[in-house]
Amino acid sequence: MGGFDMESLVDATAGAIGSLASTTILYPLETCKTKYQAELRSPNLRKYRNLSDVLWEAISKRQILSLFQGLGTKNLQSFVSSFIYFYGYSFFRRTYIERSGYKSIGTKANLLIAAAAGACTVAITQPLDTAASRMQTSDFGKSKGLWKTLSEETWGEAFDGLGISILLTINPAIQYTAFDQLKQRLLAGQIGNPQSLSAVNAFLLGAVSKCAATCLTYPAIRCKVMIQAAESDEDINEDPEVRSRKTVSGALHAIWNKEGFLGFFKGLRAQILKTVLSSALLLMIKEKITKSTWVLFLGIRRFFFLSRSRIKGS
Repeated sequence: MGGFDMESLVDATAGAIGSLASTTILYPLETCKTKYQAELRSPNLRKYRNLSDVLWEAISKRQILSLFQGLGTKNLQSFVSSFIYFYGYSFFRRTYIERSGYKSIGTKANLLIAAAAGACTVAITQPLDTAASRMQTSDFGKSKGLWKTLSEETWGEAFDGLGISILLTINPAIQYTAFDQLKQRLLAGQIGNPQSLSAVNAFLLGAVSKCAATCLTYPAIRCKVMIQAAESDEDINEDPEVRSRKTVSGALHAIWNKEGFLGFFKGLRAQILKTVLSSALLLMIKEKITKSTWVLFLGIRRFFFLSRSRIKGS
């Protein structure tokens, strides 16, 4: 364990556990939101008029458990992504401070570091993200497993939406930078100079920072969902048009033609609800378990150190 950057490792583990918990708790909402965003039809032909229609469809078809389709894949993607992101962000941030000689990091540098960590994360985990989206947007009761979803597609299709996913790294970059700066100011103004936020403060700061980032990047978020969505039974008759939506320009053109300008913001309220709750829960859980994670890793390192000493002594 001595060869690792312990601070980055602890930060990454706490962040990944927080992401796993928040993803599981909010997954039915995530499925309803994603299916609602993926639908692209003229207003008079829409299957889903609002988010609750997706829920009622699952209930009417007796497919309530299908609201959890793709949960395992999403949890795997969420855990791996968060671990890589938080490790990269913490490592890059620590390296920058050590080499620059500054005691703190500025907003611009923080944004660049967060974006770099996000881009590395996306490049590694994109196939899992695409598979999870395919499984979520499949017709209820017809979702396939992770291996079957990936094996039936080409290597290029597994990376559908990679370009726009990299573009969207500005979203967590804005969020975590805002959260970190607000956290530092809040802690500096509290009596006794505490080292961590209360659960309520962490939740509120996470909600505010994520809401701002989501509003700024939502048109790109909807395009990404459409590019990665599975083809429904109704889409088979529109195959050429559906295929054209698998590019950023094609998705933008399709939204403009069928739904107009407001179509770029269809599902924004659902996206804000889900992402704000998810990010706030993630940061709240991460903030509260970081100390416990430190104790755990220090205990593990001490165990291995003592074991190594005994082996050498014998």
